Amino acid sequence: MAASQPPTAGNMTNGAATTHSTTPGDIAKEHSLLSNMIPHLDRHLVFPLLNFLEEETPEDEPTTEITQLKYSLLKSTNMQDFVGDLYAQLHNLSERPSEYADKREQVLSKREKYEEETGKLQDLLADTEVVGNLRSDKEGNMAYLQSTHGVTRQMVEQLYEFGQFQYSCGDYNSASELLYQYRILSTDNEKVNAATWGKLASDILTTNWEAALEEIQKLRESIDTRLFNNTLAQLQHRTWLIHWSLFPFFNHDPAREQLTELFFSPTYINTIQTSCPWILRYLAAAVITNRNRPGSKISGGGYAYGNYQKQLKDLI
Repeated sequence: MAASQPPTAGNMTNGAATTHSTTPGDIAKEHSLLSNMIPHLDRHLVFPLLNFLEEETPEDEPTTEITQLKYSLLKSTNMQDFVGDLYAQLHNLSERPSEYADKREQVLSKREKYEEETGKLQDLLADTEVVGNLRSDKEGNMAYLQSTHGVTRQMVEQLYEFGQFQYSCGDYNSASELLYQYRILSTDNEKVNAATWGKLASDILTTNWEAALEEIQKLRESIDTRLFNNTLAQLQHRTWLIHWSLFPFFNHDPAREQLTELFFSPTYINTIQTSCPWILRYLAAAVITNRNRPGSKISGGGYAYGNYQKQLKDLI
């Protein structure tokens, strides 16, 4: 996977970020930040934002464009029942076409195959005795599992493939666990990095905010170290991480202060200025709402937020 984009990021549908205004609702959408954010999000992360936009659309305005965008984003995933329903909605059909039933059977068949292929290794990694024998040395762990339980490297790779498959199905809890298990054993740094992006997305979509914060920290460290000699890739990956971090930022109060510190760190404030200045609006809102909150744990308390306010004033 090229270092210039997060490994789990899908290609957004053409034109998704450039909607032309025709109604008051369209104008409002243009002035929202959604069009700026879409190119920096995985397609599954865009979906809840589109749901919110649909809910906020006045009843007398059509939502066909939103439905079309949902369909365009998800048609290449394994969520074929839902995609079929969207297709039927777009074409005024009473039920989804029969081809989607065929696709559903193909997905179920493939899932059953993955379950058979990965079942043994998943059971081993759920066994407390086996896990108790694992160490921080991945090569040593693999040698132990190979000699004692007949585990092969192909079986490890199947965990990654099954994790990707479950993510595409919208089974994010399963995807998160599979990708976590894969990271325990894999020595493929590129795929481990891809698994971390996938696990972060899965944890966001299951609203497991504490786990998401752990993955954000892992990715932050990975970007600093793995891409230290590629400044353009660092800029691009930090841009994605900033956007993905907005989900816990606005949905989990304990994350607000931790992520505010991240965003105001020198490398990330530089990324925001260079690559995504619209994020300043979110930072301004966070500083205003947090500065007088009781129990602030940020070093310096109000002084820290005073510094943030000064930085924002200088930037804006």
